[in-house]
Amino acid sequence: MADIFELMLTLDLRDELSEDDLAELRWHLGLGPRPEVLRIVTEFPFVYADDDGELVVEDHPEPLLGDHGEAFDVDGALVSVLLRRERTRFGAWALTSRQEIHPDQFDLMGVLLGWLATKAGDCHRRSDGSVDVGWIRFYESRQAEPLVVRDGVVVWPS
Repeated sequence: MADIFELMLTLDLRDELSEDDLAELRWHLGLGPRPEVLRIVTEFPFVYADDDGELVVEDHPEPLLGDHGEAFDVDGALVSVLLRRERTRFGAWALTSRQEIHPDQFDLMGVLLGWLATKAGDCHRRSDGSVDVGWIRFYESRQAEPLVVRDGVVVWPS
């Protein structure tokens, strides 16, 4: 049995994204090269045991929403899109991403989603200040749950 979730993000982002923000976001979405300096998610720890059995932590940056093509554990395709809106009623940028995610990725993904929540348009904000960023579901379930960022922290399924 796999511990895989389907992550579906649908966000409208305000027009305050800098060129550096856009470059890093495009990289995370698998839509552009990695910037020299990462400012949104700054550390990508990868832990392994060396030849002496000692734990070693290295930084291995990789796009968090960059899978494209056939899904492995959920039906359909994995995609990420970022479009500049012509009509800015909801926000200047439209972001949609559908990915497969393992709970081991929740911490890093939480950093990115927390940052995205700060850039989200008002239509995503609830009266309690939390931000709807999309949906998540366990791969064997047909029932998706809202994915919310509250006080800068993602509320992951239990």
